[in-house]
Amino acid sequence: MGFTGFMEVIQTIKQMREAASKVRAAGKSIAFVPTMGAFHGGHIRLMQKAKTLGDITVVSSFVNPKQFNEKEDLNRYPRDPERDRLKAEKAGVDYYFEPAVEEIYPPGFLTTVNVSYLSSKLEGASRPGHFRGVTTVVLKFLNIVSPNTLVMGYKDAQQFTIIHQMIEDLALDVHLVGVPTARERDGLAMSSRNVLLSPEDRDKALSLNRALKRVHFLVKKQGILHTGELLQAVRSAINSSGAELDYAEIVNRTTLEPVDHVMRGGTYVLVAARVGGVRLIDSTRI
Repeated sequence: MGFTGFMEVIQTIKQMREAASKVRAAGKSIAFVPTMGAFHGGHIRLMQKAKTLGDITVVSSFVNPKQFNEKEDLNRYPRDPERDRLKAEKAGVDYYFEPAVEEIYPPGFLTTVNVSYLSSKLEGASRPGHFRGVTTVVLKFLNIVSPNTLVMGYKDAQQFTIIHQMIEDLALDVHLVGVPTARERDGLAMSSRNVLLSPEDRDKALSLNRALKRVHFLVKKQGILHTGELLQAVRSAINSSGAELDYAEIVNRTTLEPVDHVMRGGTYVLVAARVGGVRLIDSTRI
């Protein structure tokens, strides 16, 4: 089906491997987009980018329980499988991999993949074990799909850095491509969790993007490079909105270590906050 222009929905590892093998045997390349469903415009951009990078596009939809720290958060995660399939098909996806939890984590599953050091800070410090769940499932999907190209978003900059490190460390034969953060018209970073925000809380959530834009203004227009002053502006913007700031850091893009001064082109600004019980993240590159 993947060669006919129609999307094929696949639910088992065996079928996905067979489909990928046929694609490679035909001399075609695969671009892969791993997701947790609940598609928004950012996901569609990833799919569209993938279509420009491979002959065949594979998208996975799997709400990975191993990257959730709280069962309540896992249970609240938005799910609309039928809508997601329609959106993926409209985006031109060839193969839609939608395995059950038991298919990916069968009884007796014991193995985990952990990118030490990078996974323990920032988001990893707030959500212990989160990135271990991410890297474990991404590596398993890469082994199943065997893509030429892996397409992921830059919004979760730490996740992108960690996946890049895993690929380098394990000499995986896949090329990682990043796609800029997709934003709503008001500037809010697109997230599957945005649907959980009340109108009042959505206004508070806008403070994350305002804080990041403030950093760009201070660096580019006022020449401020000292991160202490920049972080003070970020924290003030978020705290004054009523959002509950988790962390705000300015770090080296590669090591994720805090820096004293902005290194243009090599620095991330990362923020996380809770708004009305919904945890949101955002980031920007300076």
